[in-house]
Amino acid sequence: MKGEQDGIKALEVKAGKEISTATDLKKLDEVFRLYLGKKGRLTLFLRSLGAMSEAERKDQGKAANALRDALQIAFDSRKSELRIAAIEELEKKENIDITAPGSKLPKGHLHPLTHVQRRVQEIFQSMGFAIAQGPEIETERYNFDTLNIPANHPARDLWDTFWLKPRAADYLLRTHTSPVQTRYMEKNNPPLRIIAPGRIFRYEATDASHEINFYQLEGLMIGKEVSMANFKAIIEEFYGQFFGKNVTIRLRPSYFPFTEPSFEIDMRFGKSGWLEMMGAGMVHPNVLKSVGYIPGNWQGFAFGMGLDRLTMMKYNIDDVRLLYSGDLQFLKQF
Repeated sequence: MKGEQDGIKALEVKAGKEISTATDLKKLDEVFRLYLGKKGRLTLFLRSLGAMSEAERKDQGKAANALRDALQIAFDSRKSELRIAAIEELEKKENIDITAPGSKLPKGHLHPLTHVQRRVQEIFQSMGFAIAQGPEIETERYNFDTLNIPANHPARDLWDTFWLKPRAADYLLRTHTSPVQTRYMEKNNPPLRIIAPGRIFRYEATDASHEINFYQLEGLMIGKEVSMANFKAIIEEFYGQFFGKNVTIRLRPSYFPFTEPSFEIDMRFGKSGWLEMMGAGMVHPNVLKSVGYIPGNWQGFAFGMGLDRLTMMKYNIDDVRLLYSGDLQFLKQF
């Protein structure tokens, strides 16, 4: 019996020494498994008690269980010490300054269309234009009728329209931002000058230069003596500010049902010759009548440009579909 007690005592001394001298959590875990693991020395000793006499089993079992409890306490205490030491060492290595401000979260990127729209709005606002908005789900009345495009008029074929069901309700996805003009004029007295940026929809095939939804910017100026000379001066100023250089434009006769006369505006861009930029014209008298204005008292011009085209020109983008792809590798460039 004395030999067994000496064995328990020796186990206690050796285990206590190895626990206290363990230098890290990994080494301490090895010591734990050596003594209290499934095949640990103390565990195997406890399993051997069944071969002893009742008196020995009682005596040795009491001593072994007491040692197991004592070792568990010693392990837990040393584990706590080593964890604290590890944290302190990490803090020394990383030199953490708890008074320093936290790291800022990475910010997302504005879409190139957003950059361009904001710049365009900024330029026109500097020339006294207000920003107007209108619904993307539009009625037939505002999308066509008030713009001098009555039912069965062949001009409706110029726009491939997304009609919404039920068709009898006459709702559609707007095909241009021009409805914002008449909506605004109905609620505001002239003189006025506005721009109306927004998304529009066309039922057409997609390719490098066409999409089923894209962004336009409508412009309108109404006054007593507003003329195309005013329009030309404003647009030249706009393009000059937007592209950062003097530009040359020309007005080429065209047709739009809501303006008379109507023009296409071309711009000489680098060595590539003339490039079509927008459509414009003097607001048709029938449009003025549809909103309650008297054509003899008021006149003005309207224009519409594609923000997608401006974006592609500004950033040398050769495929409009990239603007709507959601490709992060593409968008992170801006």
